[in-house]
Amino acid sequence: MRPTHPHPHPVLALAALTLLLAACGTQGGGDAGDGGTVSPSPTKHSQDCGTAPAELGTADTGRTYCLRTGGTLRLSLDGTAARPWTPVKADGGSLEATNGGIVLRPGDASAAFRAVSAGTVHLTSSRPLCATQPHRMSCKGLQEWTVTVRVTRP
Repeated sequence: MRPTHPHPHPVLALAALTLLLAACGTQGGGDAGDGGTVSPSPTKHSQDCGTAPAELGTADTGRTYCLRTGGTLRLSLDGTAARPWTPVKADGGSLEATNGGIVLRPGDASAAFRAVSAGTVHLTSSRPLCATQPHRMSCKGLQEWTVTVRVTRP
């Protein structure tokens, strides 16, 4: 005997899939932080720029920061051996790479930059969304990390 009302399971499955896909785009990336680092506040005004060192992490992706020439910026991206971050790239000449320290855990990315001239720089890195394991299904997606840094004169 056939039911007289539509079956609700396809609607529930579609709603669950939509929620799952939305959650995939909001992953924090596992950057728990230790509470001892200071992240600068995003700003749109050059007079709010500071020269104090700043520490950025995985959760800072997508933000824009302002830094005066002479200021320093450090970043640490927490990864894993199965989902490693690529080395951080800077696409402008306003930041100069300095000693980023030693990366102690496989998969982490660490970098440091000194602001040397006015301009805008985009810092980027990426890592696999899924861990790759031999003889297992894997995905080809990437988790992108990007920060924009506006460097101004003092």
